[in-house]
Amino acid sequence: MKWFPAFILSLLLLGSPLWAQDVHAEPTSGPQKKSMSMTHDKASYLLTSEDCGAMEVWDVDTQMPMPFPMAHMPMSLLMLHGNGFMVLSAEEGLARGREGFYSPNMFMFDLGTSAGGGHYFNLDVMLTAELWTMCKNGSPELFQVGENQANGTPFIDAQHPHSSPLMGLTLSDTIALADDKSNLKLFVAPRGESTDGPIPFMHRITGEFNPDVPLGHHLGQDVGHVSSTVIGESLKLGGAHLEASLFHGMEPSPTQVDLPVGTLDSFAFRYIQEFTPKISAMVSYAYVQNPEPGIDNASRYSVSFYGQKDLSETWTIHNTLVYGLITNIDHASYLSSFLEEFLLTDATSHVFARLEVLQRTPNELGIAGLPNPDTGRWVTAITLGYSHQLVAWDGWELNCGASVTNDQTPPEFTDAYAGNPFTYKFFFQLGGMQMHNL
Repeated sequence: MKWFPAFILSLLLLGSPLWAQDVHAEPTSGPQKKSMSMTHDKASYLLTSEDCGAMEVWDVDTQMPMPFPMAHMPMSLLMLHGNGFMVLSAEEGLARGREGFYSPNMFMFDLGTSAGGGHYFNLDVMLTAELWTMCKNGSPELFQVGENQANGTPFIDAQHPHSSPLMGLTLSDTIALADDKSNLKLFVAPRGESTDGPIPFMHRITGEFNPDVPLGHHLGQDVGHVSSTVIGESLKLGGAHLEASLFHGMEPSPTQVDLPVGTLDSFAFRYIQEFTPKISAMVSYAYVQNPEPGIDNASRYSVSFYGQKDLSETWTIHNTLVYGLITNIDHASYLSSFLEEFLLTDATSHVFARLEVLQRTPNELGIAGLPNPDTGRWVTAITLGYSHQLVAWDGWELNCGASVTNDQTPPEFTDAYAGNPFTYKFFFQLGGMQMHNL
């Protein structure tokens, strides 16, 4: 129960804006003194690029509308965004299955102001209390690996906490290039996102109601969403985005409260194409120097596709397809991962599913006595879940949900995992977004 006080603090942190009042600045007289007013009546995880207003541009990485600088339209804005789960989990499997009660969570605030008619300067801070609200030996998730515990042993069949309390700190300048919202975004982050991988799992709409981190998180997918010492750019020209970044390759330790600054020894490129407001794709590559102790370098590749279709006036389906590949990790020459997830949603009901097919080595999972212990074997995880809104107010909502996951093991892993185990989860979720003019 050592996690309980910190969990209460995390809920208070997430809930702190819930009773705040929206402030909508009224335009003052004169063409040089107009101000903007942006509001959204939906929780952040229900927003899409179609919800962008005339003075907003869709940020693909965070999946949020951001202010777009316009001449003679000065603006100063505070955006608050939070998402936290309280999860009760139970796994089958006599050897590896376990129970857990934990809270994945994050809270963001963006503070920005326009300058010179064509610039928007923004400070983005992402906080989490996961170091104190997750299980000490990692939150239960069969076949999940990555990072080390405080005692140096690896997290196995468990998800590590994210860097706490500071998961991200980014300062950016968005420069308007044309009236079609083409822009150049320059950013620097002591801890931020490298420009590779798909939309990070905690931001993409298909994953917002699922408390689990994808098993392919470290396999060429979105592990770069917490990187050290990042400098980068994102150039948007119509529907095309060209992104590049330099960063420090060593992954931050999830059990340390710190903010180290490292050398810029790694790089990443990403190309994003928005075909329509409802269909887009990404492709990326990253070279990473010394990502973990004992690993000289690694390469990360990813391809991802995103789609949305309105089924009726109230129901919408969202879909994400991801392929990731990483080289030279955990003594394997390469490991691949596939992810397919969808969200079927209306204003209050959310049906979500995730299918993952990926490679895990016996050594990664701590399974001794098998031949070729550093060669990947294919495992499969299928998740189906439902979440329902209990109450909503002022852009925020409280949901209650449940999910079941079935893991399909290769024959060599059957004894270790007692067959093809099921995992059952019940959770509450508090999340949403507010915007305040300053």
